[in-house]
Amino acid sequence: MNRKPPFRRKTAISYKTEEKTVLRGYDLSELAEKGYSFCDAMFVLFQNRIPTENEEKMLKYEMGVFLEHSMSPSAAAAISVSTGRPNLPTALAASIMTFGGVHGPGAAHGYMMNKYIERARVEGKSVDEMAKILVDEYLDNKRPVMGLGQPQHFDSDPRAEPIHVKQEELEVGGVYLEFQRAIEKHFHERRKREGRSYVGVNVVGAGNTALCDIGFSPNAAWCIGSVCRAFSCSAHALFNMKKGRAWGASRREPMVQMIDLSMIEYVGPEDRIVPKQEERQEYAKKQKEQGEHKKWLI
Repeated sequence: MNRKPPFRRKTAISYKTEEKTVLRGYDLSELAEKGYSFCDAMFVLFQNRIPTENEEKMLKYEMGVFLEHSMSPSAAAAISVSTGRPNLPTALAASIMTFGGVHGPGAAHGYMMNKYIERARVEGKSVDEMAKILVDEYLDNKRPVMGLGQPQHFDSDPRAEPIHVKQEELEVGGVYLEFQRAIEKHFHERRKREGRSYVGVNVVGAGNTALCDIGFSPNAAWCIGSVCRAFSCSAHALFNMKKGRAWGASRREPMVQMIDLSMIEYVGPEDRIVPKQEERQEYAKKQKEQGEHKKWLI
């Protein structure tokens, strides 16, 4: 039998042999051995380059902030699917598939910014002028401006502004941050003139801006956000499988909108202060010795 493949698949991402896995020309084990992090490898994977220290810190910060958001469409999907007790990856796939034009619209926000930034270049307009044009065109046509507003955080998304600040602090801001800030300014000014309530920037508007400024394409940023959130959705699904009721329903319980925050009864550890990095080793050692964490393992 002829076992030669009918065609060869070409890839510029990676290859492997019996001895090693090579990512964009770098031995992946060697990257890890030399102290490069998961976030460093993400730059190599998507951008074919090793990032500066501050770029790696920015990605690490953004992924950390985006990791968990309690009850949202992605978490609800993972929990709902897990009630039927399928294999765990099924619940994770369902959670990722909820990301679209409204829930975590990273690609849509990125393409919106790219379109208008390029238009500013072609038309010879400043970033500020083009931001006002974008806001007016979207609101005149009753279209939502991507990256603004969050239904569960009425005043402002508490994750968003700190991402902007971190980008400025790490000095990895660029045209995307400048443009996003200008969009927010003109958006708030127009809503104020019209006597409408304040709507703040959300985590997509801030996080995707940071990812674009450190070189990720809109689709790459979207993938990073979606897969990052899948880690927390896996925890929601695992918790439901271990602690929840199969089928997830009972005649004794009221029917409530699945992502209504009133549904959530938090029974986890009490609020606690995040330790400073210089306290981390001693803090982690004490936690392991006390063993309290073991009762929360999933």
